[in-house]
Amino acid sequence: MASSVTMEKLVNLCKSRGIIFPGSEIYGGMGNTWDYGPIGVEIKNNLKKLWWKRFVQESNNSYGVDAAILMNARVWDASGHTASFADPKMDCKNCKTRHRADTLIENHSHGAVNPDAMSNEEMEEYIKANNVVCPRCGKCDFTPIRQFNLMFETSRGVTEDGQNKIYLRPETAQGEFVNFLNVQRTTRAKVPFGIAQIGKAFRNEVTPGNFIFRTIEFEQMEHQFFCKEGTDVEWYEYYKNVAMQFLLDLGIAAENLRYKDHDKLAHYAKAACDIQYNFPIGWSELNGIHNRTNYDLSRHQEYSGKNIQYVDPMTNEKYIPYDIEYSIGADRLMLAILSEAYEEQTLENGETRVVMHFHPAVAAHKAAILPLQKNLGEKAKEILKSLQKYFSVTYDEAGSIGKRYRRQDEVGTPYCITVDFDTLEDNTVTVRDRDTMEQIRIPVENLVSFLTEKTAW
Repeated sequence: MASSVTMEKLVNLCKSRGIIFPGSEIYGGMGNTWDYGPIGVEIKNNLKKLWWKRFVQESNNSYGVDAAILMNARVWDASGHTASFADPKMDCKNCKTRHRADTLIENHSHGAVNPDAMSNEEMEEYIKANNVVCPRCGKCDFTPIRQFNLMFETSRGVTEDGQNKIYLRPETAQGEFVNFLNVQRTTRAKVPFGIAQIGKAFRNEVTPGNFIFRTIEFEQMEHQFFCKEGTDVEWYEYYKNVAMQFLLDLGIAAENLRYKDHDKLAHYAKAACDIQYNFPIGWSELNGIHNRTNYDLSRHQEYSGKNIQYVDPMTNEKYIPYDIEYSIGADRLMLAILSEAYEEQTLENGETRVVMHFHPAVAAHKAAILPLQKNLGEKAKEILKSLQKYFSVTYDEAGSIGKRYRRQDEVGTPYCITVDFDTLEDNTVTVRDRDTMEQIRIPVENLVSFLTEKTAW
C-alpha cells in the first residue's frame, strides 16, 4: 500500500475517473452498494480473467462452473447456513444504530484483539470494560448481542399458498459442491481435481462503510480442490503458496502481505489461514485457504440421499474426498490493487501527479492514442482502430498533451501513444511510459508486438 493513500483519496479518485460510483447515487445511494464505472469494470474483469487463467486455464486438473444463484433451500440446510449463519449484532440504545460486536472490538483495539476467539458474553464484557463506544454517537450503551441471520430471503410462487422460501446465496462454494458428481462424470476427472467458479454472493450484514472492502453484494472467485485424505495437508500448503504467488504476480509488494492462521476453526475445518493485506484501514483479510475435510460432500450426500462417493479407477476404493478451498473476493482484491497502485509524486517542476501503477495486464486500457493536435485525428483514429483488434485502448484529443498524460496516469494506462506531424512523414509514433515518463520512438507497425510483450502476464 502506498503510504500516501487513504480511503477518502481512493473513493474520490474512483468517482472522478469512472472507476467506481456509489450505487443508486441519484436516489441518495443504498447502504454500501457500489457500481463499477467504465474504467473499473475493465480492471475488475481483467483481475477475474487473470485469476481464471492461473487457476483453470493453466491447470491440467481444474474445471470451471457457473452455478445458479438461487438454489434448492435444502442446500443451505445441508451446509448449515439456515441453522447458524449469523452475525453478533448490538444496537446502540442512544442513536439506535446497529453494529457488529466483533467489528467494534477490532476497530477499538486496532486489530490487537481477536474477537473470533471470544464468546458472545466475552465480547459484551470486553466492550463494557474497555468503554468501546458507538462510532455514530460516541456512547457506550448497547443492547446485549443478538444473532442475525445473514441470508437474504425471498419466495418463489405466484400465490401465497404456493410460495416456497428460497435464499440469495451467501457464498458460491455450494455450487461447486453440488456439482461435484456432474463435473467428475462429464470430464472423467480423477482425484485430485479442482472446480472453480466466479460469481455473485449476498450477505444481509451491517457493513462498516469501508468502501468496497465489505459489501452486501460481492463477487467471489473460488477454487475447491478435491483430494484423498492423507494428501490434504500437502495440498493445503500448496494452495497457501500459489494463492500468495498470484498476489505477488499482480504486483502487490511482499511487505504488504502476510499469512494469518485462524485462532478459532469452523467446526468443519482441519486448518484455515488468511492472507492479509495492509489496506488503508489496516491489516485485514484478502483471501482465505481452508482445509474443509470431507464435511461438505458428506453433508450433501446425507441431505440429498445421493451417493457422492468417488470410486478410484485403479483400486476400486470408494471414499468421499477432502476439500481444500481457496477463496478470494474480486471486490476486495480490487481494493487491494487500487491501494497498492496509488502514488502521489512531486515532479521536478514542482507539480504533483497522481499515478496508478497497475500491472499492464490489470490496467483498464493498455494504451491511449493521443493526437498532438486535433487535425491529426484521422491518422490517430486509424492507429486506434488497428490496435482495438488486440487490446483495450482509448482515445483522447481534449486539452493539452500534458493534461492528457495526467488523466491517463490517474487511471493507470501504462502507455500513451502520441501521433504528431512526423507520424505522417515516417509512420512512427512517440510512446510514453507511465511509470518512468520516458519516451521512445517506434514504427506504427511495431505497436502490436510492443504492447503484446509489455502487457503479458
